[in-house]
Parts: sequence; structure tokens; C-alpha cells
Amino acid sequence: MNISRIDLADAASPERLVLEILKHEPQLAIPVPIEELCLRLDILEIVPLTTDGYEGGLLTSADKFNGTILFNEASPRERRRFTIAHELGHFLMPSHVPSAEGRFLCRLQDMRALKGGESDRRLKMEVEANRFASQLLMPPQKFRVDVAVGKDPDIRQLSAIAKKYDVSKEAAGRAYVKFREEPVAIVVTQNDKVLRDYRDSLKFPRLSVPTGAMIPAHSLLLRRKHEIGVPSEIDETDAGVWLHVERGRQSAPLYEQVLLQRQGFALIMLSREAASGDEDEADEEAEMTSAERLKRRLYPDR
Repeated sequence: MNISRIDLADAASPERLVLEILKHEPQLAIPVPIEELCLRLDILEIVPLTTDGYEGGLLTSADKFNGTILFNEASPRERRRFTIAHELGHFLMPSHVPSAEGRFLCRLQDMRALKGGESDRRLKMEVEANRFASQLLMPPQKFRVDVAVGKDPDIRQLSAIAKKYDVSKEAAGRAYVKFREEPVAIVVTQNDKVLRDYRDSLKFPRLSVPTGAMIPAHSLLLRRKHEIGVPSEIDETDAGVWLHVERGRQSAPLYEQVLLQRQGFALIMLSREAASGDEDEADEEAEMTSAERLKRRLYPDR
């Protein structure tokens, strides 16, 4: 590995940083050797974190001459890799300034921050560090090719991709829903309660089941028995189980698949086919403000 920080001098965004890294290391292996890469980019050490309640951290000076990355050694290997990449993002992003104590400390929920932050500088930094980590560990050009394989979205495919890139299934799922051509959503549950969901809002409509709610009684997770670690078959389900469906309106088919995990966790993959162009437009407009909807209708070609 020959890259150095001087090669990244002009990169100021997560996407540009990843592009420059891949430009200077075109043969970067998959899974990405994240610790070796850190050491090439002026990280002196990668050591276990001793502060309770945090998933990762970065110790550095205001000028970021060098740094030390901290990680929660109790976390699974895949999560540790994402944490290390996240902290490297903090180190490399010029706009990410450490606290007065010369450090970043990141909680587990920071590693899941995907949007927001325009009025919250700290949240914005966490979102950017996550974008960097995701694209570095799952380089879009390669990841897109792997996601496109296979006739239908499938948790078995997602699991194989996560293993190949040495990331968690949840991290892989966040990228999977963006790059898969079909509309796909990944729902993370624990003890039959929705914890979070990932979807591309331009392709997959908002779920009718909010975060914190119990999953629907007619969900595949509750309708059938499942074995831990064994993906279920893909099952067609009534779209109204998970989505808002107007009375009297024909909705596109919805497909559901479940992967039961340990400690009461489960991943649910929802996928669908668009019934018509009109339905696609209605789904997209559901995510827009009234002003955005008006602009779309007045100027459809823009």
C-alpha cells in the first residue's frame, strides 16, 4: 500500500475522500484492510476503548498531525471494522474538529446516523463519517455489481455480500437498498418491535409501522416459525400489512423474507414491484412537502 495523506490533500467530502483513496489504491482488496489503511494515513495506533458507553473514539490534536483510533473490543468484528473506518473519516475530514479535549467520542447511535445535521454540527459530522465508512468498506463500483446479481432481492444474497465485505448485515443492508434496482426495505426488529428501517425513499414508500411499534400480527416473522440464522423463503404478503394502502386501490405486490437472529433480533426484507407509473409517482410525492409536490406537477420535466 503506497497511499499517504498528501494524496488526499484536496478532498473535503466523504465521497471525494473515498474516490481519492480508491484512485491511489485501485487494487485495494475486498474486504478492505482498514487497519493497514489507517496506519498509512497517519493513525499511530488502533486500541481498545476504555470509556464505558461509547462505540469508538479518536484522539488527535487540533491540527490532526496524527491520531489514535479507539474501538469497543466487546463489539463483533464487523462492527469494529465500521467503527474504525468511521473514526478514520473524522480524522481525514478537514471540517471535523475535535473537542477541546482533543478527541471524538462516538456512541453506537452515532454509527447509525444517516441524515440531518444541517443545524447540528456534531450530528452532521457523524453523518459524514458514516457515509465515508460505508463507501470505503463497500466501494460503490464493486458493491453495485454484487448487489445486481440475482433475479430477486434476497436475504441470502445480502448475507453473502456482508460476509464478502466483512461488514454487518445491517450495514450491508443500508447500502443494499440504495443499489438494488427493485424497491427494497430492510426492517430491524428486536422482540417483535421495530427498531429502525432502511429504504430509498424515492423507490420504497414510508412504512405504516413506526419505529418503536410492535410488528404487524400478519408479518411473516409472526406467522411462521423460524430458525436462528436460516433465512426464510420469500413470501408474498398483503401490502397493507406494512404499507399505507388507500381503500379501493390496487397495490403492487409486497414480498417479505425473514432472518431470525440471536438475542431476539430479526431482519425483515420487504421488496415490491411497481404496479404502474402512477403508483410510483404517488409514492414519491408522499415523501415531498406541498411546495415540492406543486413544483413537480407544474414543471414535470425539471
